[in-house]
Amino acid sequence: MSGVPVITIDGPGGSGKGTVGRQLAQRLGWAFLDSGALYRVTALAAIDQGLDLADQSAIASLIPSLDIAFGSGDSVLLGGEEVGDRLRTEQAGNAASKVAAHPTVRAALLQWQRDFRRPPGIVADGRDMGTVVFPDAGVKVFLTASVEERARRRYKQLIEKGLDANISALSDEIAERDARDTQRAAAPLRAAADALVLDSTAMSIDEVVERILAEAERILRC
Repeated sequence: MSGVPVITIDGPGGSGKGTVGRQLAQRLGWAFLDSGALYRVTALAAIDQGLDLADQSAIASLIPSLDIAFGSGDSVLLGGEEVGDRLRTEQAGNAASKVAAHPTVRAALLQWQRDFRRPPGIVADGRDMGTVVFPDAGVKVFLTASVEERARRRYKQLIEKGLDANISALSDEIAERDARDTQRAAAPLRAAADALVLDSTAMSIDEVVERILAEAERILRC
């Protein structure tokens, strides 16, 4: 499947890469890989089974037996049970960041992610899509935004869902996750050397999507 075109979108949490990635995939008629969901569902399964999130061997051993299926929108099934809403909580995000720091866990999920690559193309979002999972991707994007803006976006999402949120606490959690993701030994969050770096702080989702589509048209002629 090495000839199948790939667009990768890496970046920190709250930068908008998931929303942008889904819209790009829809516009192009390509598959979409939300790699963060794989780490979140792995962390969720570990929590449900009472595993210590610091026990990377136990978590890596759990992965081959996981029954994960992605539905439409934000639907994710774990063992046939809908867990999409649970995956979008701050608890799940922080747990996923801890699990993703384990080299054995990342290795166990690597081929799983690469198997999502299929015709006519794939848009993949995450933190190491362009640097590790799909280093041969034709278009690589690193999407970022200020901590304050990312906290504001997350606060808005939670309030719209009727959930309690504190913007100051969200800012602290985002900064802590950024530090953990960029400083981990295994596949740290960073922009690929050949990535298009976009700061979305003052950009709309549509503006980001159009900018990446223009890059894809220039490079991939899609």
